[in-house]
Amino acid sequence: MAIVCLEANYLLLEAALRLVLMSFLSLDGVYQGPGAPDEDRSDGFDRGGWLVPFADARFEKIADEWTATATGFLFGRRTYEAFSSVWPTITDPTDSNALRLNGLPKFVVTSTQIDASWGPVTVIGDQVEARLASMKLHQGGELQIHGSGTLGRSLLAMGLVDELRIVTAPVVVGQGHKLFGDTGISIGFELLSQEQTPSGLTITRFAYTGDAATGEYKRGETNVAS
Repeated sequence: MAIVCLEANYLLLEAALRLVLMSFLSLDGVYQGPGAPDEDRSDGFDRGGWLVPFADARFEKIADEWTATATGFLFGRRTYEAFSSVWPTITDPTDSNALRLNGLPKFVVTSTQIDASWGPVTVIGDQVEARLASMKLHQGGELQIHGSGTLGRSLLAMGLVDELRIVTAPVVVGQGHKLFGDTGISIGFELLSQEQTPSGLTITRFAYTGDAATGEYKRGETNVAS
């Protein structure tokens, strides 16, 4: 399928666009290769599949509920290529995640050519911050980032992410790509909800609040942030 223009994909999103970053993390902040040993071996990573022992029915239900609110998806190149090699092969009409991932608009941030057959696809090659800010200002719906940790970290630093949805597994992976690296700025969030699944996963949602607050702790006093 041909790459469609950015303006055409805009029309598929609803008013007041929100950018939501979704990620599976270990306790030490690793997002690389949660689902299988061979999912992502880049940079010599050999500890993939660390989330799998903790996956349960409640986790699956929450993941389905989160994806159900998407009106489009935003990827970095590597994640897009990984997803596009798997999701088109899932054709079960009762799989709501597959239906949405395969059918909804996809936006890919990359400066290199990609196979755009997993469409509809829009490539955002430059002026990423300005183009996403314009989408957030003039369009709507919920644009979700799945995986794509490098892209997600960049968008956090730009102040473009409205909400974090994090699944944390009770494991220290010890190596691998981490979501929260050096962003150059401090970032504040408000806890929206938290739940623990029977297998021990911690499911949290956070709203972006701007710069992180600071304060000086004094015993017996609260609400001293400045």
